Amino acid sequence: MLTESLRESMFSAFLALLRRDILLAFRRRTELLFPVAFLLVVVSLFPLGIGPGPNLLARIAPGVIWIAALLATVISLDGLFRSDFDDGSMEQFILSGHPLTLIVLAKIVAHWLVAGLPLVLLSPLLAMWMNLPLDSLGVLIVTLLLGTPILSLIGSIGVGLTLSLKRGGQLLSLLVFPLYVPILILATAAVMAASDGLPYGAFLGLLTAGLVTSVTLAPFAAAAALKISLS
Repeated sequence: MLTESLRESMFSAFLALLRRDILLAFRRRTELLFPVAFLLVVVSLFPLGIGPGPNLLARIAPGVIWIAALLATVISLDGLFRSDFDDGSMEQFILSGHPLTLIVLAKIVAHWLVAGLPLVLLSPLLAMWMNLPLDSLGVLIVTLLLGTPILSLIGSIGVGLTLSLKRGGQLLSLLVFPLYVPILILATAAVMAASDGLPYGAFLGLLTAGLVTSVTLAPFAAAAALKISLS
């Protein structure tokens, strides 16, 4: 069992690393804004490309928004551990004595707050642009709240495995896209079911189960992947 002082030390380290990563992200504003700008551009182009028909836009809105969010997340993944790996900070984290799993989890949370949460906050604007019914907007937001953390958690494993490779970003996409497909299917199915007036609770339940499983297992897998890359 962990002693009270050890738990407090681990919690303090978690918060300190979380705060550090968020501050560093805001200093690199170009990297911070790029996924958001990419999301806005991709979603904005669809009505221009296929026409402004409201019924057609409403039908494809869940898939378009989720695909754009998925791609925006993949774009931001490479920076999850890259800067710390390049400047040697990752090795110092390992030598600090704190569990590598805790360090990885803090960095994943920081990544979601910086790259995933803005996508969730922008979803009402994107839904209005794509003419998504208001009855489905709440379900879309819930799916993004449940699904985008899973993208960050699963993506951290791929980043850890490809960190030491010169062109790891290209291989990273090939590794994570197949794992993202079930999340995309469940999320879009939930929103479309809500639009059609059908039950959607089962889809949200599966997304919740996926989030719990990812939070439980992904930090350990990502930590193991990092050790392999650093060895």
